Amino acid sequence: MAMGFDLTPLYRSTVGFDRLFDMLQQAARAEGMGSWPPYNIEKTGEDEYRISMAVAGFGESEIQVVQQGNTLVVSGQKHPEPEGVEVLHRGIATRSFKQSFNLADHVKVLAANLENGLLTIEMKREVPEALKPRRIEIATGGQKAIRQDNAAQPQIGIAKAA
Repeated sequence: MAMGFDLTPLYRSTVGFDRLFDMLQQAARAEGMGSWPPYNIEKTGEDEYRISMAVAGFGESEIQVVQQGNTLVVSGQKHPEPEGVEVLHRGIATRSFKQSFNLADHVKVLAANLENGLLTIEMKREVPEALKPRRIEIATGGQKAIRQDNAAQPQIGIAKAA
């Protein structure tokens, strides 16, 4: 099943996030999951993303958003109809759903909000300092490179005669 949106422009404007978009697209194609409920994946900042899902008819207590490792699972289960209610026409979907999204490394879910039938999930990629690139000084000619460790260096001095 073809997806309703094209992520090609996002590939051109991001470096290092190709895996995130590939995994999100694969998840949408798997087992017809891209069909219902409809959703958008948006890049809202340099390292910020949003998934918006149209879940009209579902209440906050009927939806679960769970992140475990690099997997985000959004599922919905409607409560049974109240006793004595006979539905003559059902135009609002009430079927259960489960959407799985594979997230790139270091992507964390910050918040989920349900308003006017739209579930929004805010995410951010937070790379730990230890994994961020660092600049390495290059020595020139006969100079020795300055060591970047924090080990104490022995002090060499000349003793003065008293």
